[in-house]
Amino acid sequence: MDTIASLFSFITTPVSWVIVQFHSVYGALFGPDTGWAWGLSIVSLVILIRICLIPLFVKQIKATRAMQTLQPEMKKIQERYKNDKQRQSEEMMKLYKDTGTNPLSSCLPILAQSPFFFALYHVLNSIASNDTIGVINTSLLESAQKAHIVGAPLAVKFTDSASKVEALGASLTDVRVVTAIMIVLMSASQFFTQRQLMTKNIDTTVKTPFMQQQKMLMYVFPVMFAVFGINFPVGVLVYWLTTNVWTMGQQMYVIHNNPTPGSKAQASYLERLHKHVTSHGKVSRRRDKVIVKAIVAKGRDRNEFERKFINGLNKAGLAAQADGTVIKSDTAVVVEAEDGTSTTGTPKRQQPKRQTKAQRQSGVTKAADESGQKTSLTKSDEPEDAKPAPAAKKSGAKSGSSTRSKAQSGQRKGPQRPKSPSKK
Repeated sequence: MDTIASLFSFITTPVSWVIVQFHSVYGALFGPDTGWAWGLSIVSLVILIRICLIPLFVKQIKATRAMQTLQPEMKKIQERYKNDKQRQSEEMMKLYKDTGTNPLSSCLPILAQSPFFFALYHVLNSIASNDTIGVINTSLLESAQKAHIVGAPLAVKFTDSASKVEALGASLTDVRVVTAIMIVLMSASQFFTQRQLMTKNIDTTVKTPFMQQQKMLMYVFPVMFAVFGINFPVGVLVYWLTTNVWTMGQQMYVIHNNPTPGSKAQASYLERLHKHVTSHGKVSRRRDKVIVKAIVAKGRDRNEFERKFINGLNKAGLAAQADGTVIKSDTAVVVEAEDGTSTTGTPKRQQPKRQTKAQRQSGVTKAADESGQKTSLTKSDEPEDAKPAPAAKKSGAKSGSSTRSKAQSGQRKGPQRPKSPSKK
């Protein structure tokens, strides 16, 4: 353990120093040997680290959305070069380079937070082993060993023996109940965070393997936390539960105010924004102006939620501008169709209902009767001079009757082939 601690000394010393500084503040309020003082010191360490990681979190959001945008292109490359893995990898790297995206950017907050997690783990293990580490001297070590969080010492684990737990002044039942509850809360917060991302902030218009991967992680991560959590000290469980709750709240804020285009969260956001704009006649917040500006710049590439938002503004007599503002419009209402084309708000032409077979037959019969009546009227209106002579009429009738009789007898028109003489 000393060798491992020495390898992480470049990070364990700063982490232990931060914990001691927070402990001096909370110790003056709650007492230096209480679990409140040491527990809140760990919570404050998490908050400080996560505040420092906010720029990386913003990059993570942008990288995740860029990867979602590239999913259709990536799927095409995979299908085109499914038998050539090397060419597939080359095309993928070329796509990342051309679009300026990096798949590892979505993992930056986790990677940046890992050293602090391991450092805190070694600090708490040293406290449990009665070893000084970093700036934690003997007096602080004794104070940390006396600290209990709801009956569980700061440095014990779920798998520790009864003798080790009793040496720190606690019972094994209390330790296992507290650690089990914290492990369940840690896994549940991780599951809810991932589920919130999947159900609200994923573009549902594109079905890609990325969505299936995220859905799988929604169930894998909580199981991993439950399995590995039994080997974490109580202080590390406090650290990890706090960072999960922070991530969940941070993600809720982002989903509510800056959702992914094409997601259910964007539909809810644009609905709220439409109500606000139509009631006030303007876009108030700077963040809303940025989103309206991006929607206007998309043009025909808008999704169904964005088209519905623009059409709703137009029907209310408002027009979104390129700078993100909204002005009143006295022109005709312009409605944007699903293909991105703009048309005036005139009522659409209704398609005739499909008739049944009986209706179609009755309509044909009616049309035939009307045409017969028109023909008879036309013939009756002709002058008598224009009528054909009786002879011509007779010959025409005779030829017509002979032609009709031939057609009815089934003979073909034109010259007939002579029949072969029958053999006698």
